[in-house]
Amino acid sequence: MFFVGCRFAVAALTLLLISLKSMKGVTLKDLGAGSAIGLVIAAGYGTQTIGLQTIPSSESAFLTSLYVPLVPLLMWLIFRKTPHIMTWVGAALAFAGLVLLTGNGFKQISLSFGQLLTVLGAFAIALEIIFISYFAGKVNLRRVTIIQLGVASLLSFAIMPVVGEHSIPAFSWSLVLIAVALGLASALIQFVMNWAQRVVDPSRAAIIYAGEPVWAGIIGRIAGERLPVIALFGGALVVLGVLVSELKIKLPTKKVKRIQE
Repeated sequence: MFFVGCRFAVAALTLLLISLKSMKGVTLKDLGAGSAIGLVIAAGYGTQTIGLQTIPSSESAFLTSLYVPLVPLLMWLIFRKTPHIMTWVGAALAFAGLVLLTGNGFKQISLSFGQLLTVLGAFAIALEIIFISYFAGKVNLRRVTIIQLGVASLLSFAIMPVVGEHSIPAFSWSLVLIAVALGLASALIQFVMNWAQRVVDPSRAAIIYAGEPVWAGIIGRIAGERLPVIALFGGALVVLGVLVSELKIKLPTKKVKRIQE
């Protein structure tokens, strides 16, 4: 979590230096929105990072992609927006893929600790997308992005003892360069997400972001990680569920003939 905290600290400081003047007019609404988004960002990245200690990155990527069907489902629970029928189909496919990824088939559903944390991370990422869309257009874009990255960094440092990190890693220039590079990338990613989701609805944004875990799985495969065939099939079902959940097929309606007397 120390590395995650450093990553978001670099991202927050980078945007702060660029947009220092905009922070003078910060409001309570900006602070509230940034804190809420920062909280779920820290939860998402934190659980995913811890989970990666016990599961391969390709499996983590496929489990994380569950946030795509979760977004419309959570939108229904929170805002009472009824999902399309294909959303339910996509969620069912994604769940089936999750069961296969656990390696237990349908006889026994027992998530490992790393897998469970990654699934919880998927929920956090789904909430992040929903929160960003909810607050978009209501707050200052630059201020909220800086606040959310700062909150995510502080929370990541704060939970270090909870996850067993009681000391800071030894200094290494390679780690510094990696943290700076990821921090700069995070600054750009979070700013673009906050900007783009002013006009893109959460469910649509989720399917656009779905390309990330797919590429992560491919890269993990290239790096030498090998998943069982059944797990690969489960991953394919997750991706299929992601795509199906965004289909908007018009269901046929019965035409009732009116009888004129």
